Amino acid sequence: MQTSAITSSATAAYSGAASNFTPSALNGRPDFEFAAALQKVSPKAQAKAKATATDFEAMFLNSMFAQMTNGLKGEGPFGDTVGTGVWRSMLTEQYSKNFAKAGGVGIASEVYRTLIMQQAKTAGNGTTTNTTASNGTTSNSTN
Repeated sequence: MQTSAITSSATAAYSGAASNFTPSALNGRPDFEFAAALQKVSPKAQAKAKATATDFEAMFLNSMFAQMTNGLKGEGPFGDTVGTGVWRSMLTEQYSKNFAKAGGVGIASEVYRTLIMQQAKTAGNGTTTNTTASNGTTSNSTN
């Protein structure tokens, strides 16, 4: 049947992405648009988009964790001593990086999907960018 062929091609396209970035369904349905976009984008660009999405989620989580621990006073690692502020910021940064690597809260997968969709559109359009260097020369590059 034709729908099973489409489903298996979408599944094959998803297998190229990392396990945290494999949205097999969008609103309960297979995401064929994303599967097609993955085929248009190079593996190197996919890896860069994945790293960017994970870094973005880590930055968001770091901001959230910093706000959660901002007003804590007391003893222990979240006490109120002279060096606690620096230590606490490093701790929340490591927590946020580990949370994002472990799958996070779902922001990275959506950012990844958006980045891939935008890159696939650019690759599909074959747009040409003119760049003028500081020495006055112009170079053309096709995306």
